[in-house]
Amino acid sequence: MDLFYEIQGEGLPLVMLHSPGVDSREWKYVVPRLAQTYKVITFDGRGTGHSPAPQTPINLVEDLRMLLEHLELERVTLIGHSMGGQAVTDFTLTYPSMVDRLVVVAPWLTGFVPSPEYTGWMESVNSAAPDISRLVELSLAGPNYRITMAGSYRDFLHEMTTQYMTRVFSEWKSFEVIWPEPPAIERLEEIAVRTMFIHGTVEWPDMFKIAEQFKRIPAIRFVEMDGADHMFTLTHANELARHIHDFIEGEI
Repeated sequence: MDLFYEIQGEGLPLVMLHSPGVDSREWKYVVPRLAQTYKVITFDGRGTGHSPAPQTPINLVEDLRMLLEHLELERVTLIGHSMGGQAVTDFTLTYPSMVDRLVVVAPWLTGFVPSPEYTGWMESVNSAAPDISRLVELSLAGPNYRITMAGSYRDFLHEMTTQYMTRVFSEWKSFEVIWPEPPAIERLEEIAVRTMFIHGTVEWPDMFKIAEQFKRIPAIRFVEMDGADHMFTLTHANELARHIHDFIEGEI
């Protein structure tokens, strides 16, 4: 296994997938609380943190499968943020017997068509390449980072994003991501495990449309965190950890 991973705590295994644009350090304030009760596994996705840069197309679902097999974990609770939430959703559909519970944190969704507003913003960010400073500035100026960038986690998020962008333009040889077919948006009803969808209120409207799609999962619970933006893994870490704990223990 060439991906960098860390294990903290003992108990039921939880595996956490981070958002794009950062690395597994985004969980640094969530993990200590969860590790009091569970075995918590975090890892850097390919090309982020301490993991090697992709030389061929990235397959997040298969990377996760290989990590679980390497750790000899047959069944786990999966927690994914943003594209990490997209990956754990696709993993659950592809390898349902390996998933005990599913937690998606402000997730993206395979097959979802983004709004023109979101697409236009992404195009404006990408147009700054390869100017790293400008890329980071435009990316973190998005409305879904407004709360985080106005608070005490601003510098930490800026640091992670800068390191990510620097690696993308200096080390990555492939930018393609492979997703399973058919896309998850066409088969969410097939997810049978207990699922929790958590999101903040300071988000792109697309997030609320994605939440509507996830309502098709039979055993799903929704948690809305008022006043939180996309990076509430940093700004609301204790509250997020409490919701995850209560969900796993069946209290919500």
